[in-house]
Amino acid sequence: ARVLIVDDSTVIRRLLSEALSGDPGIEVVGTAANGRIALAKVPQVNPDLITLDVEMPELDGLATLRELRKTYPRLPVIMFSTLTDKGAVATLNALAAGASDYVTKPANVGSVTAGLQKVRDELIPKIRALCRLDETASSPTPRPKSPAFSPPTSGLAAAPAPPVEVVALGVSTGGPNALTELFRALPGDLPVPVLIVQHMPPVFTRYLAERLDAVSPLTVREAQAGDLLHPGGAWLAPGNYHMVVVRTGQGVAIQLHQGPPENSCRPAVDVLFCSVAEVYGAGTLGVVLTGMGQDGLRGSEAIRQVGGRVLAQDQATSVVWGMPGAVAQAGLAERILPLEQIAGEIVRRVGTRRMAGNVAQVRA
Repeated sequence: ARVLIVDDSTVIRRLLSEALSGDPGIEVVGTAANGRIALAKVPQVNPDLITLDVEMPELDGLATLRELRKTYPRLPVIMFSTLTDKGAVATLNALAAGASDYVTKPANVGSVTAGLQKVRDELIPKIRALCRLDETASSPTPRPKSPAFSPPTSGLAAAPAPPVEVVALGVSTGGPNALTELFRALPGDLPVPVLIVQHMPPVFTRYLAERLDAVSPLTVREAQAGDLLHPGGAWLAPGNYHMVVVRTGQGVAIQLHQGPPENSCRPAVDVLFCSVAEVYGAGTLGVVLTGMGQDGLRGSEAIRQVGGRVLAQDQATSVVWGMPGAVAQAGLAERILPLEQIAGEIVRRVGTRRMAGNVAQVRA
């Protein structure tokens, strides 16, 4: 994969070039100190992917991205941002404007070597996933036909579905835009709570929850310990915390903890899904959306084991078909759907409040 690095800091350009040079599948074909230079260089060096600093003089990352998208609508772009309020807002704006993903700059890592390693660990897998460097080895057929999929047959599959009591969502790369589209389409009178794990650092999750709340008829909040779940509400796991649920005297409450990362993630989808399966059993509907890696696979197994159901986003509408692909290929997804059909499928299975009496017919 040919990569163009755009950053106004000489140190960061050197750090990134060095971090990427260690991977045989990646070649740094150019660097640029600002957006204007970058736009001029793209046709010259013909990159497969661009890393783009969010804050730059002359033409910042967002303005550069908007210009870039006019001519190159599909070229993968990874934003390079800071773990600050300003960085979080700018990154979410960039994702909404068509950036593929983002990486945060190493902060307080102590040494250049540690900084280099952190960038390498975060950036290289994202470049490989977005440029599809690993796909040829892992998937013999580029796009399996989703509708032909049939779940494993067991006594559970044949039984009428128990009523859904909670929706648990897991998502990563491409998530903020996928969640925006999904939450726009979910009705405010959804009769069950929604729980979301989006792989994201602290600060970023708070802003993402605010954005989803602004576009959705549901109330979307960044989760806090002790929050009681109720219909019409959605809770997003805060960055750097695992989110689980527990039954209390007053109902089902959220707990947050900083147990070890799972699948290199905290929050992790597996942690949420396993917890929800334990508390809600067969009343769980798990939904796995776009994302790299396979976080959500073990959790989906847990949901299916207790008689719950799982939906997965299809390959064609996923930015990266890692997470939903793993669930689909393991035979755990009851349906594999394009993103635009997922809200409708959730409503079909859950109903809405005024239809609470007809839920059985709706689901049949």
